Amino acid sequence: MAKKFGGQFSPNGSDGKPGQELSERRVDASGARANVLFVPAIVLAFTSLRGGPVDLALGLTGAAVLVLAAHMLREGLRAEADYHWRKMARRPALPRKILATALTGIGITIAAITKEAGFASLLYGAVAAGLHVATFGIDPLKDKTVEGIDQFQQDRVARVVDQAEEHLSVIWNHIISTDARALHARVEDFQKQARRMIRTVEEDPRDLTGARKFLGVYLQGAEDATVKFVEIWNRDKDHDARAKYEELLSDLENNFAAKTDKLLLNERSDMEIEIKVLRDRLQRDGV
Repeated sequence: MAKKFGGQFSPNGSDGKPGQELSERRVDASGARANVLFVPAIVLAFTSLRGGPVDLALGLTGAAVLVLAAHMLREGLRAEADYHWRKMARRPALPRKILATALTGIGITIAAITKEAGFASLLYGAVAAGLHVATFGIDPLKDKTVEGIDQFQQDRVARVVDQAEEHLSVIWNHIISTDARALHARVEDFQKQARRMIRTVEEDPRDLTGARKFLGVYLQGAEDATVKFVEIWNRDKDHDARAKYEELLSDLENNFAAKTDKLLLNERSDMEIEIKVLRDRLQRDGV
């Protein structure tokens, strides 16, 4: 059955908040500006083919270093985007953008040596590294925390959220390898509900206890089921397996939505209780 498209900008726009549909869609943060850095490596590799053995070895080495730098930069930009997108996050364990800067300087230095630049090659490398930092910046160097929540609780939430995001990433990477385009949208809808729960837990870590099974055990089960389904579908195009997988997605999406609503309701109840206690105290104090 065809799926009706909707959203903020559709003729029959959703009743959600403006921009909600767009805000949940994760976009590849690396983009063309990172991918274009693979071009110098390719150019260097081809131009070094016309030189002697030494130039060839240096050229191919420099090209390999530049390819690694571009790859590190791409992953670093994605990690940084994920860091900024989340309300609570730990700084990247591996400073990929800083490593990319260093590798870019080394790669350009090696490339300049092949052009007989002598010691000036070091200057070229330093300039390239400086321009790299000016263009792409460096990695986040401190954890993103929420005011009023102790470090222990934030670490607990960060670990669970990291694990949940990893499960969602694996699920997505597997499902997009299939030709079942309608399932891509179904999985995306489920991920929106899962990330809605993640945002709720980040805003109030007290909800972690209630959500931990969903973000851990249930997402692990969803990942295992997705991997198995993709294997079967790509091999046999088994429509019975697809129907069962779609039923699983529906059950998961509904359960995640219901649990998140319950967590939000508990938060509201806690707030109302705190307001009532404060008002009673103010009345007793004659304020």
